[in-house]
Amino acid sequence: MTERPTPDLTIVETRVYRGANVWSYERAIQLVVDLGSLERFPTNTIPGFTDHLLEMLPGLREHSCSRGKRGGFVERLHEGTWLGHVAEHCSLALQQVVGHDVRRGKTRGVKGQPGLYNVIYGYQDEQVGLAAGRLAVRLVNHLVQADPEFDWDAELEAFIKRAQRTAFGPSTQAILDEAVSRDIPWIRLNQYSLVQLGQGVHAKRIRATMTSATSAIAVDIASDKDLTTTLLGAAGLPVPKQESVRTEDQAVRAANRIGYPVVIKPLDGNHGRGVMLDLQDEAEVREAFPVAQGESRRGVLVVESFITGKDYRCLIIDGRVAAIAERVPASVTGDGTSTIEQLVDTANADPRRGVGHEKVLTRIAVNDAAVELVREQGFEMTDVPPEGQMVKLALTGNMSTGGISIDRTFEAHPENVEIAEEAARMVGLDIAGIDFICPDITEPVRETGGAICEVNAAPGFRMHTHPTIGEPQFIAKPVVDMLFPPGSQSRIPIVAVTGTNGKTTTSRMISHIFKGMGRKVGMTSTDGVVIDERLVIRADSSGPRSARMVLQNPRVDFAVFEVARGGILREGLGYERNDVAVVLNVQPDHLGLRGIDTVEQLADVKAVIVEAVPRDGHAVLNADDPLVREMRRRCSGQVVWFSMEEPGTETRDMIDAHCRRGGKALVLNPSERGEMIVVKHGPREMQLAWTHLLPATFSGRARMNVQNALAAAAAAFAAGAPLHDIRQGLRSFSTNYYLAPGRLNEVEVNGVNVIVDYCHNAPGMVALGDFVDRLGDSLETSHELARPSRIGIVATAGDRRDQDMVDLGLEAAKHFDVVIVREDAHSRGRARGEVAGLISEGVQKSMADGARCKQVEEALDEIDAVRHAMSRANAGDLLVICVDKHAAVMTELENWSPQAQAGAGVSPDNPAADPDYVPAEAAPES
Repeated sequence: MTERPTPDLTIVETRVYRGANVWSYERAIQLVVDLGSLERFPTNTIPGFTDHLLEMLPGLREHSCSRGKRGGFVERLHEGTWLGHVAEHCSLALQQVVGHDVRRGKTRGVKGQPGLYNVIYGYQDEQVGLAAGRLAVRLVNHLVQADPEFDWDAELEAFIKRAQRTAFGPSTQAILDEAVSRDIPWIRLNQYSLVQLGQGVHAKRIRATMTSATSAIAVDIASDKDLTTTLLGAAGLPVPKQESVRTEDQAVRAANRIGYPVVIKPLDGNHGRGVMLDLQDEAEVREAFPVAQGESRRGVLVVESFITGKDYRCLIIDGRVAAIAERVPASVTGDGTSTIEQLVDTANADPRRGVGHEKVLTRIAVNDAAVELVREQGFEMTDVPPEGQMVKLALTGNMSTGGISIDRTFEAHPENVEIAEEAARMVGLDIAGIDFICPDITEPVRETGGAICEVNAAPGFRMHTHPTIGEPQFIAKPVVDMLFPPGSQSRIPIVAVTGTNGKTTTSRMISHIFKGMGRKVGMTSTDGVVIDERLVIRADSSGPRSARMVLQNPRVDFAVFEVARGGILREGLGYERNDVAVVLNVQPDHLGLRGIDTVEQLADVKAVIVEAVPRDGHAVLNADDPLVREMRRRCSGQVVWFSMEEPGTETRDMIDAHCRRGGKALVLNPSERGEMIVVKHGPREMQLAWTHLLPATFSGRARMNVQNALAAAAAAFAAGAPLHDIRQGLRSFSTNYYLAPGRLNEVEVNGVNVIVDYCHNAPGMVALGDFVDRLGDSLETSHELARPSRIGIVATAGDRRDQDMVDLGLEAAKHFDVVIVREDAHSRGRARGEVAGLISEGVQKSMADGARCKQVEEALDEIDAVRHAMSRANAGDLLVICVDKHAAVMTELENWSPQAQAGAGVSPDNPAADPDYVPAEAAPES
C-alpha cells in the first residue's frame, strides 16, 4: 500500500531578530519547523501541490530562489523541494501581497535532527512577518491534505486586514522611504505613526506629518478655525467672513448677518467631517446644525460665507509651497445604463480604492448625507443618470470621503503661492495644508474672489504623492531636508565590543577615553545602561534592547555597546551596523546553550558584529587568537590588529606585512624600561604609553588589562580619537570600584589584600591566576618571616556544562593555597550544591596532581563565603573574591574595616549589628 502524506508541518520555535544576526545581515524571523512524515515527501511527490500553490500565491512565480532568475523557485517546486523551503517562500510572498518589499530568506536543516529545519525570512513589520509564517505553514498543510475548515480567501483577507492595521499611513511611509534612501536610520516608537529618525543627539521625531519641530501653539491655532481666520485676516490675506456659535439660534443670526449662502463646520474639525456647504436659508442652517455639531469635540461651530469655486490644497513645507492639488468631491458619471448605486460599486471596485488611508484612494461611502445630496440633484440611488451626467456624492473634496485629486503644482499663479506661504508663516506651522476655494488657481484669488477657508496641521500627503490625475510630487524630500539639512549627521558613532572575557572592562575604557574628550557617551554592559556616566538601569544590559535604549536617548552622541552571545542569539544586534567592532577573544564558555556546542560555532556568533561593520568602518581584532584572526574575512571595512606578541613572532610578522600595505595595528614593544604600547599606521610608528604606567594594569602585572588597554586604544584610534586623548584616557582609568565595579577592584581590609573580580570561567581564571601569581610573588618577597597565603573564592553560573565547572576548579587550584567554593544566588536550573560539588571535584583532581592548593572548602552563600575567608585570613594574605553581587560583597568588606568594627556591638562574627549593614539579598547592584 502506497504511503500518503499527512499535514504534519508544525512550528517548534519562533525567534524574531531585530538587527544583524547569525543568519542574516538584516532583521529576520526564524522558525524552527518539524516536517514529521513530510520529510519523506518533497513537492514533486505530492499530486497537484505545485499547481494549487501557484494558483493561491501567483507571486511565487517571480521568486528566483537559488537559480538567480525569475521562475527559479517554480523550477525547484517541479524538481522537488522540501516543505520547510516552501514555507519560507510562502512567508515572503504573503508579505509581498500587502506591499512589503522583502526578498531575503533561507532554509537550513537543524544539525543532527532529521526533519527539523531552520526557516529564516526577512520582514518589515514584526507582527505581519510572524502572521505570514503561521499562515504559510497552515497553507502548506492544507495543500498536503485539504482542511474543510480552511477558507483560503477568508484567511488571506484577514491577513491583509491585519497588515493594514499596523501599516504606516501613506504620509509616514513616504517620509520613511525618503529617509531610508539617504541612509537615515529609524525606530518605530509605538504601534501607530510615532517614529524616530536618526540616533541619539541627532534624533528627530515624526508622527504622520507632524515633526519634532512642529510648534504646539501653531497646531492649537490651526485647530481653532475662528482664531486662524482672524490672524490671516489681520495679515491682509483673503479669508471668508465668519463667526463662532454654540447654538442653533446663534447660527441662524450669524448667517443672517454674514449673508447667504453660508457654510457651517466644526471649529475643531478635520478631514472635512461635519462641513455643511452652500446653505441657502434659515431652514437649511437649522437642518445642518446638528450634523456639524456631531463632529465637534468642543461643541463650537463656525458659520462663514460660502465661497464658490474649486477646492485646492496647497502643501507648505518649511515655508515654501511643495505641492498643490485640486480636490474633486466624490462623484460618479452616468453611462446611460447603470444606476447610481451600480456606478458607485464600479468606482469602489477600483483596486486603488480601499478603507480609510490604506490605499491611494478611499472608497465612496453611501450614507444619509450622500443620498440626500443625490436627491437634491434630482435623482434617487436607483435612478439611471444620463450618459455624461456627473452626480456628486459629497460636497467637500477630501480624499478621506472618496474624492479624487488632480496635481496643479506648476499651474498656480505666483501671487497665490505667496499667499499660501504667508498663511503658513502666520500660523507658525513647519508643515501646513492651506485650503483655497477659488474659481481658478491660475488666476490671483484677490481678483477672482477666492479665499483661504482653512489651515491644517499634519496635512495628508496622499493626494500629492498619488494624485488620481497628474504627476506625483516627491514631497517627502523637503520634509527630510528640513529635519536633516544636506551635510548634517543622522547617526552617532557606535563601538561594539564582544569576546568571552574582558568585554566590560574594555567597554569602560573606551567610554572613559571619549568621556575625557567631552563626548556624551551611552554605554551598555553587564552592569547596566550608563548615560553620560550616570547609571540609569541596573541589570545585565548587554543585549539589543539596551542598545536601542541608548540610541533613543537625545543626549548621547557616542555609543559603546558590550555585545554578549546571548543577545545576538536571542534578538540579533538590535541596530543596523556598528562603526567599530572589537573582538577580544573566543574561548570555551556558554557552550551547550541555544545550539552552540563548539568554540567554532561561538566564534560565528561573535563574528556578527564584524559582519555589521560598513565599508568605511573598522574591525579591531585580536591577532593572538586564531578564531578571532579568521574573522578578518568577514569584515567589509578595515581591520585594525592588536597583539601582545613580541617582535619576531609569526603574528608580528603578519601585522608588519599588514601595516606595510597601509594598515593599522597596536602592539607591545619591550625594552629595558618596560613595555611600550605602539600605534602602527602604514610605515609610521607612534608611541602611546608605557604599560606599567597605566593604573588598570597594576604596573603591568594584570596582563588581561594590558590586552584590554590595547583593544580600547585601537578602538578609539579607529573611531578617530587623537593619540593624546587616548593616552590621557588610559592613564586616568583605574580599576577602582567607582570606575569599574566588580572588575579587578583592589582594597585593603585589616591588612589583607583583597581583589574583587567577576571571573566566572576557566579561561578567565587562567588570566586572573596569572595576575595572582605575579601579584602574589611581589607580596611574598616583602615578608621575611612567613609566606602570605593566597585564598580564592570561586564560583560559576549554573548554566555551564559540567566539564566547564570542573575545569574552573582545576585551574583555580593552580594559583591558590585555599579555595573556597560558593554558588550564585540563582542556580539556573541546578540543585543547590551541585555547582559547588563539580568545582570542588576539579580542585581535588588538581590537588592530586600536585597543584598549589592544599585545602578546598564549600560555603554556598556568597556573603557567608566572604565572612569565612576574612575570618581565616591574616595580615599580608591575598584574598581573591570572584563575585556575583559585587555591591553586597563590598558592603560586607566595609563591615570588616576598623571603623565599622569600632561601632557598638559590631564584630566580624556579627556584622549585622551595624545599623548600616545591608544584607546580601537586599544589596543593590552597582
